Amino acid sequence: MKKLGASICMQFLCAIVFGQDYMPVDQGSSVSFKVKNFGFYTGGTFSGLQGHIRFDRSNLASSTFDVTIDATSVNTGVSMRDDHLKEDLYFNVKRYPRIRFVSTSIKPGRENAFEVKGKLTIKDRTHDLNFPFTVTQSNDGYVFNGEFRISRKDYDIGGSSSISDAVDITLTVAAKKSLSNTASP
Repeated sequence: MKKLGASICMQFLCAIVFGQDYMPVDQGSSVSFKVKNFGFYTGGTFSGLQGHIRFDRSNLASSTFDVTIDATSVNTGVSMRDDHLKEDLYFNVKRYPRIRFVSTSIKPGRENAFEVKGKLTIKDRTHDLNFPFTVTQSNDGYVFNGEFRISRKDYDIGGSSSISDAVDITLTVAAKKSLSNTASP
């Protein structure tokens, strides 16, 4: 009986320790942007999410996001514009193929919301970023939703072109339990 109790406790502890590691996946995710160009809004999306997410509502101090997207995946629905955005003046995807966000802290917000602070790196330029996000539990992970605004000039995107400096980003990131969660102790 003691062995059974110890085994159950060990499995429970392993679930706590290993049960909070997730990886972002493209299926169910969306990373989109919107910017004004000549007075009209235009936008697009990115895909190719990779990284590691550790999320535990009851222990936010141990929660982290280290997520990248594939800059070469930029898609505005116009292939000529996509090719232009991949060039040196914009995302320079040959030299900087990934965009990265790494959290530095996660704190509770209102109701089912949280506040994340971290570092966003685009084209080897890193700036502080904080934004609210919500979390919804799914069958095998979480879905994180958030919105924020960046200055494209902070990241040397687009030079002195006619597009607005303000770029609005909307995130829906589906995260599934990582393979390390299924490893036996």
